Amino acid sequence: MSALIVESTRLVTCDPARATDDEPLGVVTPGRVLIEDGRVVALGEDATREGARVVRHDGVVTPGLVDAHTHAAWVGSRGQEYAMRMAGADYEAIAAAGGGIVSSMRAVRAASPDELADALASRLGRMATMGVTCVEVKSGYGLDEASERRQLEAVAAMAERTDLPAALPTYLGLHAVPPEAKGDKDAHARRCRAWLDGIARDGLAKWVDAYIDRNAFSVAQARPVLERARELGLGVRLHVGQFAEVGGAELAADLGAMSVDHLEQVSDAGIEALAEAGVRAVLLPVASFTLGQAPPPVAELRQAGVELVVASDANPGTAPTESLPLAMAFAVRSYGLTAGEAFLAATRHAADALEHEGGWLVEGGPADLVLWDLPHEHDLVQPWGVSRVRATLRRGRVIAGAL
Repeated sequence: MSALIVESTRLVTCDPARATDDEPLGVVTPGRVLIEDGRVVALGEDATREGARVVRHDGVVTPGLVDAHTHAAWVGSRGQEYAMRMAGADYEAIAAAGGGIVSSMRAVRAASPDELADALASRLGRMATMGVTCVEVKSGYGLDEASERRQLEAVAAMAERTDLPAALPTYLGLHAVPPEAKGDKDAHARRCRAWLDGIARDGLAKWVDAYIDRNAFSVAQARPVLERARELGLGVRLHVGQFAEVGGAELAADLGAMSVDHLEQVSDAGIEALAEAGVRAVLLPVASFTLGQAPPPVAELRQAGVELVVASDANPGTAPTESLPLAMAFAVRSYGLTAGEAFLAATRHAADALEHEGGWLVEGGPADLVLWDLPHEHDLVQPWGVSRVRATLRRGRVIAGAL
């Protein structure tokens, strides 16, 4: 790959070593980045190379966005369910009536491997047009071994592609109880644990997740699955406290989870445990907006020193969006994050939560970056409702837009 120099009016690195009081996101002047063989070679004044292609951009350039919580491997539609919710039906009532996660389960079980892979590829492509270069993708809509594996195999197929955002797989068998389990959560949890060995053996998941909540799974039901995941060398990340505080944060801290996600309901003791264990909080403001929920205790999380991440929660029911910038806008407007906090929460902090090397621009790091049709990174947290991307590059290759 030939050398490329991108010159911009503003270059944001998210490198803490370059942060200043005036520019806490590590802005480099002049705004030049030299890219070669998919890596950042130099930034600023040092970004020169005889014979390199030079692209001049009148706007801000930033690291690629990282979406650290999605359910993007789905097919079908839950639009009717959304209309019911907007008319007053709540999440738990819809699930009890056969909607919700089980509705998506039926669609995923009926889909062929190619249909799942094609739907996921299209979705990831649209995410790239929103400036996203890495996406965590969960299973959890199969709820039997074959269908869970089929979702994870679709993610694995996407991970082989270089023309889409990086796709990182999470096994979420403990997402809901399938109809054939007849409400027996303990039995389903035992089955999910049994499926883990094959999933780990075949390299189909990097993490294991569980939905720990009042009408989902308890700490006691989830713990054996998650402890087995750790024994198999897989990481842990958890849905916690979306509707009720049931001790999920303390479990996450005890297991050394990478993140806990949602946290609309979490106790002071849970927050303290997360802070002491260094577990990140992944905020999902599109879901709480859709469900009409109050936000998580962001001020308390911030004060405790819990690192904040913002993600889209892309799913067909409670967060029907593919736009991480929209989630960032909601995080600022509804959750009270500053523009700078929201930007770090969708770049470097999100990458840290996924153990992914992107999310910042640093010499030797991946050339995952976005040329925005905007003058400043703070403009990204306005709810545009459309893409403001000129080009998204992953490893120096354009995956959306054009240079």
